[in-house]
Amino acid sequence: MSGRSGAWIAGAAYLATLLMLFPILWMVRTAFESTGDVSRGLALWPTTFTLANIEAVLAPQILGKLANSVIVAIGSTALALLAGFPAAYALARGGFPRQLDKLFLVFVLVLKLTPPISLAIPLYQVLGLLGLLDSLAGLILVYQVYSLPFAIWMLLGFVRDVPEAYEEAAMIDGAGLMQRLTTIVLPVMAPGLTATAVFLAILSWNEFLYALLFIQSPSRFTLPTYIATLITEDQVFWGQLSTIGLLSSLPVLAMVGVVQRALTMGFSGGVK
Repeated sequence: MSGRSGAWIAGAAYLATLLMLFPILWMVRTAFESTGDVSRGLALWPTTFTLANIEAVLAPQILGKLANSVIVAIGSTALALLAGFPAAYALARGGFPRQLDKLFLVFVLVLKLTPPISLAIPLYQVLGLLGLLDSLAGLILVYQVYSLPFAIWMLLGFVRDVPEAYEEAAMIDGAGLMQRLTTIVLPVMAPGLTATAVFLAILSWNEFLYALLFIQSPSRFTLPTYIATLITEDQVFWGQLSTIGLLSSLPVLAMVGVVQRALTMGFSGGVK
């Protein structure tokens, strides 16, 4: 009986995996399909194999949108880490109660549940006053609305996991704050920093609404906003959409693959 149950469970798991992989396989097929054959059904193999979609996506103007997304993701992640780590360290070592971790989790969840459009007008006014409208720097600053609280919450758990005895021993030896941070705290919580950086980069990489509202110049579009231009009233460029979807997913898959171990360790540490 148990053997049959195990077989049913394994079969259900394989079926669920195939169902989840089907959209990806269909996207790969569409990327190599000519435009006229895309709507012929849900087949997984192109009838007319073509590289035209890949050649169109590799054009310099589209690669420029990819570069913009990379700049924004790296800049937003770096800024969130630079501002979030001192805040998390101060909260962890400043005698604040551990219940603050849960409070930050609630705060992050509330921000994620808040419709982004509700913050668009005040953010637009702030960027206008700072002269950062229609700029990648302004977009990096805006993304801190979500990235910074998330970074503080994640890093707070990692800093608490670093034994205070390590720092106390270093203080006895005469180590200052910066020396303790660079030689003890940061090396010990390196997996957590890596995991947090990956999550932050993914948040910025996939953001669409604020990039659409605050960037007007086509030369400064990110990949998500450029993808929206491929859906017009007259035609949907399915081949280029699928190709760009594959292209934009590769950096995220590469980051997760490289730091898989750190990502697993960091997520478990941040939840504690």
